[in-house]
Amino acid sequence: TETGVFNESTLMVMEVSSSQPSTSPLHPVITIENDFMPDVLTVLVQTGDYQELMVEIEHPCYQKRFLGGYRHQLTGVEYHHAAVQTLQKKRPDRGVQLFSRDTQTVELRCQEQQCAVDVSTQMTRVGCFVSCCQDKLVSPGNYATAGDYQEWRLRAVICLQSFVRRWLAQQKVGMLKMERDHRLAWENEQVRRRQEEKRYQMRERHQRWSNPQRQEDFNDLYRSVAKWRMMAEQQICSTLTGAEKTAALCSLVQQETQHIAAIGRLQIKAKASNHDSYVRRLLDKSAAPHRWPAAGGKTIEVDNQQIRRARELRDVYNSIIVAPESSEQRVCMLKKLRDTVQEDRCQLTEDIMGLINREVDLMKRGVRSDNLEGLRKRISTLFLQYIKKPEVNPEVSKLLEVPQSPSQKIDTLFCQSCHRVLLSTKFNLPAGSHQISRCRRCTALDSVARTRKDVCSYKNMLLRLRVEEQQLNKEARITFLLQVEDVQYLVEDVWTFCSAFKDRSDLDALDFVRWDRRRDWSPWNCILLPTEETSSHLEVYKAVFIRSIEYRHLLAWRHFRQNPALVEYLSSHPAAGLNIQLLSSPVSTTTDEQAAVTSSAT
Repeated sequence: TETGVFNESTLMVMEVSSSQPSTSPLHPVITIENDFMPDVLTVLVQTGDYQELMVEIEHPCYQKRFLGGYRHQLTGVEYHHAAVQTLQKKRPDRGVQLFSRDTQTVELRCQEQQCAVDVSTQMTRVGCFVSCCQDKLVSPGNYATAGDYQEWRLRAVICLQSFVRRWLAQQKVGMLKMERDHRLAWENEQVRRRQEEKRYQMRERHQRWSNPQRQEDFNDLYRSVAKWRMMAEQQICSTLTGAEKTAALCSLVQQETQHIAAIGRLQIKAKASNHDSYVRRLLDKSAAPHRWPAAGGKTIEVDNQQIRRARELRDVYNSIIVAPESSEQRVCMLKKLRDTVQEDRCQLTEDIMGLINREVDLMKRGVRSDNLEGLRKRISTLFLQYIKKPEVNPEVSKLLEVPQSPSQKIDTLFCQSCHRVLLSTKFNLPAGSHQISRCRRCTALDSVARTRKDVCSYKNMLLRLRVEEQQLNKEARITFLLQVEDVQYLVEDVWTFCSAFKDRSDLDALDFVRWDRRRDWSPWNCILLPTEETSSHLEVYKAVFIRSIEYRHLLAWRHFRQNPALVEYLSSHPAAGLNIQLLSSPVSTTTDEQAAVTSSAT
């Protein structure tokens, strides 16, 4: 706002103020009288030597122009561009007044040029001779119309297109040949890989037969013996009659008994070896120090009093189970064992010390080492029981399956076959089972005695399925709730030992995959396919085939809904609301086996 006030004199006084002093303040104009900058400054400049120069300061009597600027978006501070303070340098005055147009006149130059002879139109005349020795006689050709010219261009374009298309065709054929070669190489590689896998499986099976170690290996041997007996029995019944048939069957029973006895001896040997390995691993784990990862990829190891005690007991046990080289060495080991067990006096330690005294007395009498094997075995067994006591070795008690402390609660079940109370982990809990009657050991014994089934293929199938589902979805849980018996039920009763295309019955070459890849695997969302076809599984099938697969899913859903652990996965699944027509009308298939399954279900 500006307001003008006249005083009594003739001078006019102007007052200038800002309506928004906080945002737009007015700065006072600094005049020459109020400028405190000196007129002359002395500046020290180095030009080889230091030299003082006098700089005259010019005090402008005008306000500098605003040349623009910018504002910081974060802080809001404004920055203005600087104005030039130095006046324009004037040219020196020559003392003579000049009137010239040199700065407006272009400098001119004279240069002669000669045109070429073929661009000239000069003719021979008087005073000018033009040579004709290099002239050419040109005769007119055929006249080309616009249509002829367009036709010539069209032929040229067609020719170019034909060459380009030929080149593109050659490139495409080359790509097709390359793809064909890659496809043939891949198929050959797949055939070679499958043959190699089959040879590896055969070598592994022969290795398992010659040196069985696991329960699956012995189940395979028993199944092979049962299969051999059935084939031999069929051959005898078809070729012999009367007394010869009876004698051959008796001989067959004797041979089967010899084979079973040989398998039993191998099983006892493997059990002893596995027991020794189990005890050795148990003692090594109890004596291992506590480890923590540290910076730089290093590991921190810490020992305490309990770990040192476990390591001492492990060393004593390893020393007494090794065959001694002399009697004096064995006596030293027994003396060390006696000093170890004397720290805790109980009935077990009294028995161990009694056996130690008996062995020392027998060695003094000159008894051979072969006759002392049983006594030494009893000493090692009792000392192992002593090591497993919680008050003696607290570290090893943490690794035992059955807690030694009565304060710890464990889940136990009663086996109606062997009449023992065992841990719940010793029982199989398949879906659809209403009660638990036998433990795993009794089930395996019954299989050896009568059915002789080998579930190794189903177990491997379940392991492969768990690995694949874990890779697709880390939160998948249904595959970890199923047992081997559940997979066996799916393969035998639902899929009838065949893949979905009825072209493969080898269990080792079949795998379960998802029917709908968008949902997790489940017994009602799966399809049984050969291993080489699982990667190319697509949902582009005919309606009849889809209905048959859905019918199998319904059978699996009806069976597994009896498992309480799978109820939460059934509630929101579409299989629970399948069309009732699948129950009332059989699915038309091309095989008699599928028709039998359908009719039995309806």
